[in-house]
Amino acid sequence: MTTESAAVESTAPAGLKKGAIGIVAVIFMAVANAAPITAMTGNTPIAVGYGNGLGAPAGFLFATIILTLFALGYVAMAKHITTTGAFYGFISHGLGQVWGMASGMLATFAYVVFEGSLIGGCAYFANDAVNTIVGVDVPWLVFAIGAIVIIAVLCYFHISFTAAILGVTLVAEVLILFALAFSVIFKGGGPDGFMLDQTVLLNNAFEGLPAGAFGTAAAAGSMAIGLFFAFWSWVGFETTAVYGEESRNPKKIVPRATLVAVIGLGLFYTFISAMVVAGNGAKASVEASISASPLDLFFGLVETNLGSLLLDVYKILLVIGSFACALAFHNAASRYLFALGREIPSAKAQKTIGAAHPKHGSPYIASTVQSVITLVIVLAFAFFTAVQVPDADGVPVDTPALVPYVNIYGLLALIGTAAILLVQAICSAAVISYFWVRKTHPGNVITTLICPAIGGVAMLYVVWLLWDNRAFAAGLAANSDVFKVGPYMILAVFLIGLGYSLWLRSAKPAVYAEIGRTVIEDSHERSEEAPTAPPA
Repeated sequence: MTTESAAVESTAPAGLKKGAIGIVAVIFMAVANAAPITAMTGNTPIAVGYGNGLGAPAGFLFATIILTLFALGYVAMAKHITTTGAFYGFISHGLGQVWGMASGMLATFAYVVFEGSLIGGCAYFANDAVNTIVGVDVPWLVFAIGAIVIIAVLCYFHISFTAAILGVTLVAEVLILFALAFSVIFKGGGPDGFMLDQTVLLNNAFEGLPAGAFGTAAAAGSMAIGLFFAFWSWVGFETTAVYGEESRNPKKIVPRATLVAVIGLGLFYTFISAMVVAGNGAKASVEASISASPLDLFFGLVETNLGSLLLDVYKILLVIGSFACALAFHNAASRYLFALGREIPSAKAQKTIGAAHPKHGSPYIASTVQSVITLVIVLAFAFFTAVQVPDADGVPVDTPALVPYVNIYGLLALIGTAAILLVQAICSAAVISYFWVRKTHPGNVITTLICPAIGGVAMLYVVWLLWDNRAFAAGLAANSDVFKVGPYMILAVFLIGLGYSLWLRSAKPAVYAEIGRTVIEDSHERSEEAPTAPPA
């Protein structure tokens, strides 16, 4: 550890296992957080049917540009700071401990609910896959609880074990999506050709789907929804920094892995979504996206171009991909809990939630806490919420099968994404402060000033768009109590972190001084960057 964290070093528990993973594993886990097959299959239909229509791929391209601008400042800071707390540590160094603790609490909250969100999605997809492939209707709650238990067991052990699982899963996801996209290319596009002028030109990102588009009376969309779901598709890429303490050379690996994840995902999303829209054709893309089975935007094209067998494979990979995403979010959430736990001024907290496993080097107690929280969230939604869908006569009918998708996956995604975009905007300000106000290190005017400024403002703009279109974005869950209190939950978590840090500043100044200061400097990094002088 650096001298910056000397006070913590004497009392804090042992850290996570050093050198456990390399750049490929870090990239895999960050990209698995974004869950390419889940993001594409789940989010593209919403963007097409209720957002920017055929311009949905351009929305992904716009998000790529903005998130790359953010990432340039983010990785510039990562070259100087290695911490499991990521945003928590970065913001603490850039804007001070008060903002750091408040943002750390908010980031932790976001990742905690993200796991619950993806567990809901995984359970919904699993119920559909088993029902359509083998004809057995297994309750979604069985799949949800099973996924939570499996993740809890996997994350008890060495992180490289988890990384290997995520790696295999990710490769399979990417291959089948590429197969689908190239099948469209080999066929020369769809009914309307490739339509690239309508799908990928950047101006299309800022146009909503016109009312009654293509003669479809129910069609109508807002570009705000399209852009929001584009940004939601990336959530998790920034978790590269979370694994810095466990990577072999974090000051090199984290920056490279972050940029590869952001740019790679962006180009991939833009390409896949453009080919899927082209493969279906303009009218069919909109009709499928606003139908009762929006996933048919992908499922129908897979069956037509690749065959029914690969459709079954696709559905299975969708289940596995959403599970892998939940697993990756669990890893991120438990490491945030761990990072906060080891800096809480409590010996019990440091020896429990802030403790690493003596053998596996995993945050095993923080991981267990995260599993319990996720289980409580899922059970609460299962037993105390409902989804009502109007029947042919317009009468609301309880539809329990949609609870995991609409209430758990959808609502928690909205709440978590809004929270993480706010944290990213604050982190952009922290980068500017770190290099240009505090002048801790010399900064490049483009990568540490202009880029984070543009990125931060754009993220605040997306949050405002979400707020301004919140009822539309929530869809069937717009009347839910969880949806109504969501913004207040975000505000409450931030204020709790703010209040706690201010209390520490007055009551325990020594502890306050160390907030976000547990920064790692490995011996192998020192030997690479500053060779030891020869003996006299």
